[in-house]
Amino acid sequence: MNRTPLFRAAGETRPEALPGTGIRPAHRSAAGPVPVPVPATVRFRAACPDCRGRFELAAAALRLAIGATRRTTFYTFTCPECGASVRKPAGERIIELLTGGGVRTLRLHTAL
Repeated sequence: MNRTPLFRAAGETRPEALPGTGIRPAHRSAAGPVPVPVPATVRFRAACPDCRGRFELAAAALRLAIGATRRTTFYTFTCPECGASVRKPAGERIIELLTGGGVRTLRLHTAL
């Protein structure tokens, strides 16, 4: 099944798969994953469910909250066209894109 990501950083390209594995990892070295510097011009495509506007946002305009469940893991932004406060669910791929693009992240903890 060919899956197209619903949320991708503008200008993002996919790395080539490792030969024989079909896996497309982040940059790696013999010691493991290598942090990739984030350029200051990273922008994310987003859409507003209220006004249906489509636009690009800088990493500073987004916030990511990671909770214990899928229901408590989401990203938020304010629509630049209508001013609505938008909250959308964030799956693993979106979390990877946002954190890799420099979006500020809040980890939610449950009280015992």
